[in-house]
Amino acid sequence: MDYHWGVLYTAGEWAIRIIMLFYVPYRRDAAAARAWLLLIFFLPYVGLPLYFLFGRAYLPRQRMARQRLLSRIVARLKHETPDAPQVRAVLPDYLRPAFELTDALSNFSFAGGNRFEFIRDYLGAIDRLIADIDSSEKFVHLMYYIYADDEIGSMVSAALIRAAGRGVKVRVLMDAIGARSGLKHQAPALRTAGIEVVSLLPLRLFGAERLRPDLRNHRKIAVIDDETVFFGSQNIVSPNANKGMCNEEIVVRATGVIVKQLHAVLLGDRYLETTDIPDESDIPEQAKPLCLEPSFARILPSGPSYGVDSTENVMVGLMYAALSKVTLTTPYFIPSQQFVSAMCNAARRGVEVDLIVDNESNKPLVQLAQESYYDALLDAGVRIHGYHGNFLHSKLMTIDAHVGLIGSSNLDRRSFELNEEISVLIYDAQVVAELDAIEQSYIDQSDTVDAAAWPKRPVWKRLLQNVARLFDSLM
Repeated sequence: MDYHWGVLYTAGEWAIRIIMLFYVPYRRDAAAARAWLLLIFFLPYVGLPLYFLFGRAYLPRQRMARQRLLSRIVARLKHETPDAPQVRAVLPDYLRPAFELTDALSNFSFAGGNRFEFIRDYLGAIDRLIADIDSSEKFVHLMYYIYADDEIGSMVSAALIRAAGRGVKVRVLMDAIGARSGLKHQAPALRTAGIEVVSLLPLRLFGAERLRPDLRNHRKIAVIDDETVFFGSQNIVSPNANKGMCNEEIVVRATGVIVKQLHAVLLGDRYLETTDIPDESDIPEQAKPLCLEPSFARILPSGPSYGVDSTENVMVGLMYAALSKVTLTTPYFIPSQQFVSAMCNAARRGVEVDLIVDNESNKPLVQLAQESYYDALLDAGVRIHGYHGNFLHSKLMTIDAHVGLIGSSNLDRRSFELNEEISVLIYDAQVVAELDAIEQSYIDQSDTVDAAAWPKRPVWKRLLQNVARLFDSLM
């Protein structure tokens, strides 16, 4: 009897291996397929359920239908906007193909008339947000991946409750996992004050609305009175949330056309959960006249519901277009092969390519995996800088003296393929000069990896890095 069970068990293992060999690589890059097949071949009965939980970024049909409706609404508004052809007219010829790619990948228009302020003081950014909430008159809409039950979360909640008490309409959107402490402990008081609190991407493992459990809304957006917006890398959480580390961030406070674009994304995420649009949407039917000064900008929302890795593809296109300089800043660097190739090929063409990462990550396995990419980058001439001191959580990119990209997206497969993210593409020499100065300050506080010494690191460390890289698609 035991013999028969053993045969059935082994036959089941091989059936899983063979079937998944056909299924896993379908419409998937080789690296991701390899990682999953490795797990399934060694542990079939463990790998199979994990794959069906986490293997593909599937979304329910109802949710995809709602996303398509939102995309059609935004696309219609984009076509009514006269900015794009006039913006293209002032672009350098060499950047036009890359910007045409953004036209294809974003439903939002490129528009002028924006102003950007970069706030690097962590607590100062929270103070600015609270000050704008305290001066609000019509509405305050917040959407954050992390909204913690700590002193920062309590300060922001108190400001929101004060605003609601003045008759301001307040809505707060929190990621169901990242903001679980805020949903549990801060949300009850907010709701008691008449504030709407919406849980984004809640865990649903069964039923028509079931979701892959690790799909997350990683965006950070605050819109006040449709006049001011905050976005960037900073959450509503203490800077010391990572034990032994102090987070260093960039928050962008912006005014102009970009406010309404970011508000549309926030309202769209709310609609995906609630299926209704609030009165504060106030999207005009006719676009305002083009304002050529100051900054041109457009938003790049990304996530599984968009079907294409828009942020990654735009960044790759810009790197291939670059003539003189590419600088990338990220806390997590686990890229696709096409992203690594774009960096290496830019460096080989003589472009100065700088990658700024943390000297010590808050995630040791991620640290090992990202270091496994250094050999190829250093061989191509990419300069890698390990930031020391604080935990650098900023996410930005600059190209030459013209283009900046800043938002919530890390340079890893999770941000490019699984998370709902938001990035803002800016075309303005003065703004890019400000971002260049910030990046240079990061480099000045970094240890640059020695290209000659790196290949001589201990064999055991190289082994750990290569093993960690095998699981890059699972991080």
